[in-house]
Amino acid sequence: MISFIRHYLLAVQYFTRIPITGKLAEWVGYSPKALQSSAAHFPGIGVLVGSFACLILYGTFQLLPSSPFTPLVCSFLSAFASILLTGAFHEDGLADSADGIGSSSERSRTLEIMKDSRIGTYGAVALILVLGSKISLVALLLSLNPLLALMTVLLGHTVSRWIPLLAMKLLPPIIENRDSKSKPLIEKITMYHVTIGTVWLLGLLLALNYYHPVQNWSLGLLLALMTGFIFTRTYFKRLGGYTGDCLGATQQLTEMSFYAGTLFFIGKTV
Repeated sequence: MISFIRHYLLAVQYFTRIPITGKLAEWVGYSPKALQSSAAHFPGIGVLVGSFACLILYGTFQLLPSSPFTPLVCSFLSAFASILLTGAFHEDGLADSADGIGSSSERSRTLEIMKDSRIGTYGAVALILVLGSKISLVALLLSLNPLLALMTVLLGHTVSRWIPLLAMKLLPPIIENRDSKSKPLIEKITMYHVTIGTVWLLGLLLALNYYHPVQNWSLGLLLALMTGFIFTRTYFKRLGGYTGDCLGATQQLTEMSFYAGTLFFIGKTV
């Protein structure tokens, strides 16, 4: 249990802007093996980030005056808050992946473009479309069923951080800088890591089932898995493996797909 907490806090330190400093940082510690183990808690980070996004979504929905535009404003502020919490970690991966894969068909050139910190046309368009889609879909969910929208956002952040674990299990990592401190994080993970991540997801599903039947999210989960499979296959064909940017892009795209699938499923019944 102690190592479980330490690895989770290490994941918080790596995947969010929440400060882990002083005595707590000393207690958490760092080692290449611990950093690799922290990847198993990626869905647990989704629970944390999703909870914060839901808090902003609910708070603004209660505080702002009622208007047809209120759900859209609340959804935007919730997305903005989650980006602040993560430091646009995954959005950066989406933009870099879109620039690289969209700009070149040659593996070496694609990886070179993905490493470039400058954003190109494909990256900008991908960010606008994906962020715009997520905000719009959550706003529509909020206008239809506020409670279900909150639970869907929480689950969406978690599911979209579980699917990259599957990609990490299926694909070999591409590590160009062998001295990088983050290198252990994208080493080939084991079924143990996938199992821990799955426990996070199943635990959340079990908790949410108390308020809404799990089948409300079945189409969302299916669409997210399909999206993850398509892009995992793309990474394999184009790059021969995955990078950290690929994982960030997968998180963003599967989160969007999860919201869309959930909305399609409940749209006829709400």
